[in-house]
Amino acid sequence: MEASRLVFLIVLCVSLFMLGENWMKAYGPKPQVAGAPAKGMPGGELSPVPQRQPEAAGQAAGPAGASPSTPPAYWADSAKNSTVTVRTDVMLVEICTIGGDIRKVSLLRHGSVDDPAEPFVLLQPGGEHTYVAQSGLVGAGLATHKTPFVADATALTLEPAQDELVLTLTEAEPQRGSKTTKRYRFKRGSYVIDVSQEVRNTGTDTLSPFAYYKLVRDEKPPKGDSYWVPTFTGLAAYTEKDKYKKIAFSDVAKGKVTLPKDVQDGWIGMVQHYFVSAWLPAQGVPREFYARSLGEGLFEAGVIVPAGSAAPGEAVVSAVPIYVGPQEQDKLAALAPGLDLTVDYGWLTVIAVPLFWVLAHIHDWVKNWGVAIILLTILIKLAFYPLSAASYRSMAKMRILAPKLQKLKEVHGDDRQKLHQAMVEMYKTEKINPLGGCLPIVVQIPVFIALYWVLLGSVEMRQAPFVLWIKDLSAQDPFYVLPVLMGLSMIIQTRLNPEPPDPVQAKVMKIMPIAFSVFFFFFPAGLVLYWLVNNILSIAQQWAINHQLEKAGLGANKR
Repeated sequence: MEASRLVFLIVLCVSLFMLGENWMKAYGPKPQVAGAPAKGMPGGELSPVPQRQPEAAGQAAGPAGASPSTPPAYWADSAKNSTVTVRTDVMLVEICTIGGDIRKVSLLRHGSVDDPAEPFVLLQPGGEHTYVAQSGLVGAGLATHKTPFVADATALTLEPAQDELVLTLTEAEPQRGSKTTKRYRFKRGSYVIDVSQEVRNTGTDTLSPFAYYKLVRDEKPPKGDSYWVPTFTGLAAYTEKDKYKKIAFSDVAKGKVTLPKDVQDGWIGMVQHYFVSAWLPAQGVPREFYARSLGEGLFEAGVIVPAGSAAPGEAVVSAVPIYVGPQEQDKLAALAPGLDLTVDYGWLTVIAVPLFWVLAHIHDWVKNWGVAIILLTILIKLAFYPLSAASYRSMAKMRILAPKLQKLKEVHGDDRQKLHQAMVEMYKTEKINPLGGCLPIVVQIPVFIALYWVLLGSVEMRQAPFVLWIKDLSAQDPFYVLPVLMGLSMIIQTRLNPEPPDPVQAKVMKIMPIAFSVFFFFFPAGLVLYWLVNNILSIAQQWAINHQLEKAGLGANKR
């Protein structure tokens, strides 16, 4: 089998595998969650933080009065429920005065799936999705995510002369012994919200509370994710010991997830294609991670941290920032160790990361991601030129020997053993290795697959225009121009290769470009552009080598 067939078969198998995997995700059996489901939004309760383990510092099992079977009045048409709107240069945030929940986050620099002119909504309290961030304190009488607060403003907007905004929520009806104040700090150009909880001890005993920070999300994949392109939606966690872990919602539902306890580093969050939200406790602070199913398709992931000890009249502060935004690798890497790994390049990350680095630097120069893809493809082709040349030279020699192979078929007819022996002798005489074109191609395949994942997983490609009709490199070509050109290039490439001696194989090789190009009708335009440019360069290189060898008089037809 020569190199072109090997490439087609490998890519076809990978595509079929991805299609099968996504079919199982979409239509496969769903796990059953045992036990009575907890109530979720709207009209129900987001379940409180689980019992603190170990039972240190005399803390209660959870927020007072928190019971999954008792829907809180504040979530359903409570007069006390109001929302504060905070607008910065990159995000529009809605914070509920009940519990201080971050109920909605709109990303102003990223368009929605249906209308790019409208901001993309990541966090939201219901409707298409349920996805909110909550915080509170563990201990009897302490403020939880159900406690009413009073805000110091109804709306805040970051003005051109400002670099940051601070929203303060004060506990409306403090319980005996403590009073809680929450603060939210927003900075220009940042998707990080600094969340702090200050607890003042108004009692007579020392207070040693724990604070919890959590995300609650449904299991629905984000709108716009393609069935044909595999992406991950679920939980993610990182510690130096266990490194980066993706956690499927189905595994949480089955109780198969064990997260680190009593560690001093790491973060926990939820990821989806292009975007991530994560709580980022400071390094060196003790923490305990947890994840659980709330039933009815809702899942919770959070972290518990000690807030410290406060003597009567003193206050302690627990502060944990949350990132809610796009998976921009350079910014994520600077925020917390391992956060950049949420940009999922799979097992070829070690190759994909430098490829994206080169692609991003090219974009800084040309200011167009489509042009950057073309130039990167050319650079990769130049880097592998010697290997590709060896492969195409082997195929060219096989093509020149095609008439002699045909004569051998006519001489030996259906005697496959004699035909095989005659072909081996001919290869020895002509000093040709029929598999000589395979190894160079196999060496390049990891790079090609890594670039595939770079183009698939990079948020920079999302809604990035190329030329004319292609307004979004992460979406399908609306008029299928690139897939059609891709199919034509594959047909041309096939005709430059030697025809297989086996009639069945010959028919398969003629049909395969057409059949395989159908897959590209459903792939993002950026991926199709990459393959198209790669094919055009391959055709040019292969034609030049064929012409060079034929001009030199090599081959059986010149003898």
